[in-house]
Amino acid sequence: MAWVEWAEWAACPPCKTGRICPLPLPPPLLPIFFIPSCFLHPMHPVRDIEVGETQTADRLVRQMYEAGGFTAKKVAEGVDLLESMVREDYTVALSFPACITATGTRGVIREMVKRNLVDCIITTCGTLDHDLARVWRDYHHGSFEMDDVELHRRGVNRLGNVLVPTDSYGTIIEEKMQDWLADMGAEGDTWSSRQLCAQLGRRLDESSILYWAWKNQVPVFIPGITDGAVGSQIWLYAQSHPFHLDVLQDEQDLADLFFREEGNMGALIVGGGIAKHHLIWWSQFRGGLDSAVYVTSAPEWDGSLSGARLREGISWGKLRETARQVTIEGDATVLLPLMTAALLERLSVR
Repeated sequence: MAWVEWAEWAACPPCKTGRICPLPLPPPLLPIFFIPSCFLHPMHPVRDIEVGETQTADRLVRQMYEAGGFTAKKVAEGVDLLESMVREDYTVALSFPACITATGTRGVIREMVKRNLVDCIITTCGTLDHDLARVWRDYHHGSFEMDDVELHRRGVNRLGNVLVPTDSYGTIIEEKMQDWLADMGAEGDTWSSRQLCAQLGRRLDESSILYWAWKNQVPVFIPGITDGAVGSQIWLYAQSHPFHLDVLQDEQDLADLFFREEGNMGALIVGGGIAKHHLIWWSQFRGGLDSAVYVTSAPEWDGSLSGARLREGISWGKLRETARQVTIEGDATVLLPLMTAALLERLSVR
């Protein structure tokens, strides 16, 4: 292939979609110096970040893009994509692990749901546990280096550097859930996880993610519903009462959501595990996501789902070949507050 032919092929429409070029690298048989023009043009100079007293979250994020490297630029690209999903009226799916709801980042997720920035949530049973427990009890600051044997003897569970007293978790969840399950059992004996989450949300207060999901009719799906304190309480209640979980109803509801023919679908995926996989699994049946932002702290080299970058999903059909996407490496408890603050700032200036 001549250089002119390659250059003409490389200067293709995907480059017009924004800052992130989804094109593959040049074919391996070409000499390495045959680099497509869209990778080099226009040349964008690296700019220094100016930290001033009038700095806002969005101004900082925009400067992070201009700074060129390294993860800072990816953060800015992620905010750009999230903004475009909202402004272009994408159906936006959000997935995340339970651990961040044990931290103050729960408030960030809550604000996204409260402001209708997402259209559905896929998460784990632990999210229900922490969201419920923190409505009634406090979690506490700790450290990664604490004596776990001593904590166990004192009835305190350590989640990273967050302390979760047993009285603030299992005990209070059991106390509340058994009464609520009895109320639900009086209405019916079969519930999907989506229906269960709505029932929990309407019984909680405004500090809860589930409350705002119920209020704004954002469906919450828990593919691993029995893997946590709430799930265990359902199992316990079902030992002496007719109560059944209908996981196939969840799958039907997800099919109805993902198989919509009109409009684009995007995702904010935080962390890996079953929540991430369930989101991208259903995405492949609609031809893949049109846009996605992935935040992960996992390495790619071990082949794990958590470490798999979004580009890998293209090979499975879970993202479209032309999808606008970025993987951002880092701690979600650092990145999500910054990215969400910048996004909300942009959306407030129209």
